[in-house]
Amino acid sequence: MRKAYWYVSAYIRKRGLMVALSLVIALSFFSFVVPIIASRLEKREQFYIGIIGQYTIYDLPDIVADQLSVGLTTITEDGEVMPVLAQRWAVEQSGKTYRFVLKDNLVWSDGEKIKADEINFDLKDTSISATENDLIFQLPAEFSPFPSLVAKPLIKIVDQNLAFSRKRPLPVGIGAHHVSDYKTKNNRLSELVVDSENKRYVYRFFQTEEDALIAFKQGKIDLLLDLVKHHEIFEWPTVVTSPKLNTNQYVAIFFNLQDPLMSKNIRQALSYATSKPTDATRAIGPISSNSWAYLPGAKNYEKDWERGLERLLDEPPQLPLVFTLTTTPTFSSKGDEIKKEWEEFGKYAAETCASAKEVEDKNLCENMRIAVTLKVVNFPDTNDFQLLLIGQESTPDPDQYHLWHSDQSTNFTNYKNTRIDNLLEKGRQTFDQVERKKIYQEFQQFILEDPPAIFLEYLQTYDISRK
Repeated sequence: MRKAYWYVSAYIRKRGLMVALSLVIALSFFSFVVPIIASRLEKREQFYIGIIGQYTIYDLPDIVADQLSVGLTTITEDGEVMPVLAQRWAVEQSGKTYRFVLKDNLVWSDGEKIKADEINFDLKDTSISATENDLIFQLPAEFSPFPSLVAKPLIKIVDQNLAFSRKRPLPVGIGAHHVSDYKTKNNRLSELVVDSENKRYVYRFFQTEEDALIAFKQGKIDLLLDLVKHHEIFEWPTVVTSPKLNTNQYVAIFFNLQDPLMSKNIRQALSYATSKPTDATRAIGPISSNSWAYLPGAKNYEKDWERGLERLLDEPPQLPLVFTLTTTPTFSSKGDEIKKEWEEFGKYAAETCASAKEVEDKNLCENMRIAVTLKVVNFPDTNDFQLLLIGQESTPDPDQYHLWHSDQSTNFTNYKNTRIDNLLEKGRQTFDQVERKKIYQEFQQFILEDPPAIFLEYLQTYDISRK
């Protein structure tokens, strides 16, 4: 034993440096050179895609999540809910319990069989239990839109083994695509690689449209998704621009109903004073025009200064109409247009009021001379605003409880209307779709009579790619 030790010690003293260098070279070769060679020999068709926004490995963008997996259900374009991983579902205990029967032989993309107790949705106040083939959700109250919530793609997080016994989280879905690699910066995704048998998708992430456009011009990405602004690059002969109308996202001016200026008459007057599209991009209310519950022919507040003036003259404002309109850089140009339009309408209203015989107190006419300050910020504070021009997402189900019910903390406009509250409560407790449609169409009718927002248009976005 001692002799062996002497031999090893002597060998290390004589050859140790060479052995260490050989080990370093070998590790470097297999860690860096081999992957580079392998990537160049890669037969998969590769796509380099830019995504704007901040995401983590636990919070993937929808396009990636939908590529990796599917949910218990899926939602069609008109909002219908259909089973996918579930064969069927049953509603029990008057709508407080949902039982989903899973399809047979379901497997994750890593080949592991799916167990019912591995399926998890982050649902507040909801308990989940599982049998071999059933998944049971117990809710605190009746909730008819629940099947639409479990359309979210199922993804589990496993440990990926790396060199030197290191590990990191890896998302695994259900289907032909899988995450093969990713990079992060400050815990945010900077790159994510998704592979299938024949294709590789390299997603690169950017915080702003400007950063993403620079990367596109530099050739780092070949497809850039969901640009909101119109850019000069759209006109380049080497660029293909694909516009998309997102009817599940709308742009609106939201009123803070706690502000003393936001009376019903003033809100309606501002609605009539504002230009809106006349084509399919027009958003009339908070429910998508593609929804089965959409109400065609609802009050649309087409631009009409005469009717707007009538609203002001019906109850002349006791305070000067001085507004602060908050928005983001994305909608700043739209904000400029609205500011100009409102101030022109205010001038018209004040001058017409001053010459109107029916107005006894002419001093009130000057209160109609609208003044608007445009405030542009990256992240508007929904707890501190007077008027807010932003985009808002419509849920696939017509349920609007979270946004307009007076008891909800997410009701950032502070809207209070008992009739609307009753309709929203009834809508989520009703399971017959014909009856639900009547409820939500009545909801649309009355919320537009007492508008908490000026609904403008659906969000138009653009994808660009190279020819």
